[in-house]
Amino acid sequence: MAADGAPFAQTDPAPARPAAGRASAQGGDAEAQAILPEGSAPDGAHQAVPDAEAAGAPSAARGGEAAVAPHKGPPPGFIRQYELVDRVRAYDPQADEGLLNRAYVFSMRAHGDQKRSSGDPYFTHPLAVAAILTELKLDPATIATALLHDVVEDTEVTSESIAEMFGDEVAALVDGVTKISKRELAADADGKAESFAKFIMATAKDARVLLVKLADRLHNMRTLEYMAEEKRRRIATETMEIYAPLAGRIGVHRIKEELENLSFEHLFPEAYQGITAELDQLAEGAVHDVVTLAQTIRRKLTEAGLEAEVTSRQKRAFSIWRKMQRKESLFEELADIYAFRVIVKDTAACYRALGVIHTAFPMIPGEFDDYVSTPKPNNYQSIHTAVLVTGDGHNGQKVEVQIRSKTMHETAERGIAAHWRYKDAAAQQKTGQTVEIHQSGRYDTYEWLRSTVGSLEEGGDPAEFLAQTKLDLYRDQVFPFSPRGRVIPLPQGATALDFAYALHTEIGDSYAGVKINGVARPNRTPLKSGDVVEILRADDAPIPSDWERLVVTGTAKSGIRRRIRMLAQKEQLKLGRRIVTAAFATRDLPFGEEAVRGAAKRMGYRGLKPLLEAAGRLEVSGQDVVSAVYPNLEAAGRSQPGAPVAAGRTLPAAQVSLEGVSRGAQVRLADCCGPLPGERIVGVAGQGGTVAVHRIDCDVLAAAADADWLNLAWSSAPSTAFVAPIVVTVNNRTGAIGHIGTMLARYDADIVDMKLGNREARFSDLCFDIAVRDARHLANVLTGLRASDYVVEAKRSEKECI
Repeated sequence: MAADGAPFAQTDPAPARPAAGRASAQGGDAEAQAILPEGSAPDGAHQAVPDAEAAGAPSAARGGEAAVAPHKGPPPGFIRQYELVDRVRAYDPQADEGLLNRAYVFSMRAHGDQKRSSGDPYFTHPLAVAAILTELKLDPATIATALLHDVVEDTEVTSESIAEMFGDEVAALVDGVTKISKRELAADADGKAESFAKFIMATAKDARVLLVKLADRLHNMRTLEYMAEEKRRRIATETMEIYAPLAGRIGVHRIKEELENLSFEHLFPEAYQGITAELDQLAEGAVHDVVTLAQTIRRKLTEAGLEAEVTSRQKRAFSIWRKMQRKESLFEELADIYAFRVIVKDTAACYRALGVIHTAFPMIPGEFDDYVSTPKPNNYQSIHTAVLVTGDGHNGQKVEVQIRSKTMHETAERGIAAHWRYKDAAAQQKTGQTVEIHQSGRYDTYEWLRSTVGSLEEGGDPAEFLAQTKLDLYRDQVFPFSPRGRVIPLPQGATALDFAYALHTEIGDSYAGVKINGVARPNRTPLKSGDVVEILRADDAPIPSDWERLVVTGTAKSGIRRRIRMLAQKEQLKLGRRIVTAAFATRDLPFGEEAVRGAAKRMGYRGLKPLLEAAGRLEVSGQDVVSAVYPNLEAAGRSQPGAPVAAGRTLPAAQVSLEGVSRGAQVRLADCCGPLPGERIVGVAGQGGTVAVHRIDCDVLAAAADADWLNLAWSSAPSTAFVAPIVVTVNNRTGAIGHIGTMLARYDADIVDMKLGNREARFSDLCFDIAVRDARHLANVLTGLRASDYVVEAKRSEKECI
């Protein structure tokens, strides 16, 4: 048995030689001869294709990697043109042979004499990628893409020439793979996050792009030993962290397992070599026992009337190492180093086979999983059990048995690649694609990738996206149900809020509580497999203040951040409108939306709404908007009748309801103290007969001569409002500005103007000019603000807010 997970006694069949008289258009070995190393020649050479230039194949534009000593004979894994076509036709008799032949010759000639680090001709790489994808039985367009996937990046070939030679579908696939190659994960953290985000964006449009890239990475990992050690470790790390989990996500287990094992070999060479040595030693004495046990299982199933294919395999080194780490056990203590796979006709036969095996052999408790009734999110289905084999010369050997149908086996081996089909002519013309991926399982295995793209398109942070994606890829999963029986796979530790956003964004946005198994539960309750989760909804449901500790999925986090942004914009728009309209009212000017919309564009905003939102964020003041609408306003320095009276303005005494001076005298409320009705005041005669009005405790009075003082008082019922500057220090929490604006409205204190003062990491100063009736009104406003959780301090301001 091979240590790489292949069945016992499995060998690759010798390639068939071409039949005599095969048409020259179908290829031959003359093309292969052009790229084989000097001194070697292919077997069975026959008639060549027409001149390669006639096929549109360019010569290589530049050399490849530095070469080492060439191999004698064909490079490892090299397959001839007719062999590649035969492989595809074996599973797709209607395959477009002309497309495959043209792609083979075009790629071979385009790469010319370029070399890989191993010294092999570079063309062996795209050829190996194509061969891997034939094992997944992919469509001809994808195989052609594999052959061509490096020509745009590594030669002078253009995307336009690919489209002209091979059509728009292949050109689009090649373009997608080329973009990914240009965005390979960078070495630095910031670059890695950014390139990973672009990588995901490029693969989400067509699953075949990701399949080609996975096959490309697999072949590169198979030849990684020719790279320098530092580069090997970097590539192996990103393969283990990104590519292998992605392969698992879309169900391509054979690629996932090999990528993991190859990465493990380069990242932990000593552990790999130790486990491999143990496996080799174990295999020497286990062949007979394993073959005998397979025969025993097959006989038991046959006696029960079940037709079954029984194969055995040895676990890979990485799989064993991971289980040793998880269970903190030694190699000798593992129960399932050897596993048997039982493939039967259908689902019913799976459960019948399980009954036969459990009847024949004692089951090991805690080692049973039914992924048939509850598939994994990548649609993997199989029954896993472990039994203790006794009798027939077996001395209590522990083995794992996997039971699945033939259809389940195809999905388990090929994942999303198992479900492509040709589109009809109308669909091909509409979409430009010859095939479509048909999801036949319970889950859409590509939905996860599309949802992650959604969070990126909403402006998510690439570094956080990379970290979250790694968590989502590696976390164990739970499988709760909706009340209608829909299974929602979620990472372990997920809560009802994660569940709600997984169902639909609107359900998450209206989340107001949860019932789990019919009982109301706290938001923080982690969900378990089998839980029936009923989401309670409400219009304008508040976002839980501790939401960051409640959710674990990237979908929920991006959904909540999007909603927070939307609510903030709504608050900003509402507050900004109040600020701007109050600024117009202060000058007794009409607020006309068309006029303000025109001013918005002159101020650099796209329209009225963005301008009002900016005012709500304190990026622009209401007075700035007034000045933009009325740039040559003559009354800019004077208060208009009915407008709130601000300190520093000069106006008749009658307008501010003062006693102690003639009604026609000009008075000015001192801006050093901003007196309000209800406070003791003193007048100071100034030049031109103007009287400055101060509070009795104003520091400026000490510098005034006693002879200049005038005994003043407010009338009993002031007829106008007064502007009072205040500073409100708030926690830097979402919604703080909107909350303060709402509080002021409740206290009937109009906002005349507003700006942002000092800002620190946790706190900010919000500076307001508010319209109040008197000092008591202001005191009530400040008392109400201080009672708010958002507010650290609220006080009257006598100096300019900075």
